[in-house]
Amino acid sequence: MLFGLRLKSIFFILIGAAIYSFGIVHFNMQNNLGEGGFTGITLLLYFLWRFDPAITNILLNIPVFLIGWKLLGRNTFIYTIIGTFAVSVFLAIFQSYQFAIPLENDMTLVAIFAGVFIGVGLGVIFRYGGTTGGVDIIARLANKYLGWSMGNTMFLFDFIVISSSVLLILDLVQGMYTLVAVYIGARVLDVIQEGAYLAKGATIVSNKSKAIYSEIQKMDRGVTVLSGRGSYTGEKLEVLYCVVPRNEIVRLKSVILKIDPSAFVSISTVQDVQGEGFTLDENKKPLQ
Repeated sequence: MLFGLRLKSIFFILIGAAIYSFGIVHFNMQNNLGEGGFTGITLLLYFLWRFDPAITNILLNIPVFLIGWKLLGRNTFIYTIIGTFAVSVFLAIFQSYQFAIPLENDMTLVAIFAGVFIGVGLGVIFRYGGTTGGVDIIARLANKYLGWSMGNTMFLFDFIVISSSVLLILDLVQGMYTLVAVYIGARVLDVIQEGAYLAKGATIVSNKSKAIYSEIQKMDRGVTVLSGRGSYTGEKLEVLYCVVPRNEIVRLKSVILKIDPSAFVSISTVQDVQGEGFTLDENKKPLQ
């Protein structure tokens, strides 16, 4: 810890800023591809008048820093400062030491890779408590207070900026590829932010619940027993809930089917999992 800040978070924010800036320079700027948010504005200024994005990124974000300070708190604000300045530094570095990626004849690949680099970069920054300023702060606030997906919030704002870019500098084809890149970036961002590890959650209603959870425990998986009541019969019953990795869901269903073929089973996707058996071992130590 350094003044209440986690060095690990700062490190990964810098890594995310580097990935993000690499994508902007090597895919967007090299191929006249726009972007959304404040970055889209910096690119628009670059394409129109060759203003340096590394500088305009800082200038455009100064007004939102005050908003970030009042609404996000001290640590997040400092992480935002770090992320914003890191993006500008890496933009300057990659512009000075960039290498050509000859994809001008395949704009589909350009859009895909632009979206992936930007989505991964922003996702890493967000996951470790930072932002890169601008619309990132707006998206983070919408996620924190309204529960909106950060990716969807950014996509809406990005659409407005991209539409303006098409009217001013980009042709229609470039604008369409830009939308593809932004959409891919938004989806990748959500995966990184919400967790790339997908598990399966099973809700089980059965008259043979004890036998079922005894067998599930033999799989080294925990089971939560909930008290339930049938709305039609009024009968009290036990409802089981457990989470297993995707590769164990077939085994779980087989166990349930063997014990009680008439059991009611609801399977859902679990976006992120923390705790024993997933991120911690039986001694509550982090899995390596």
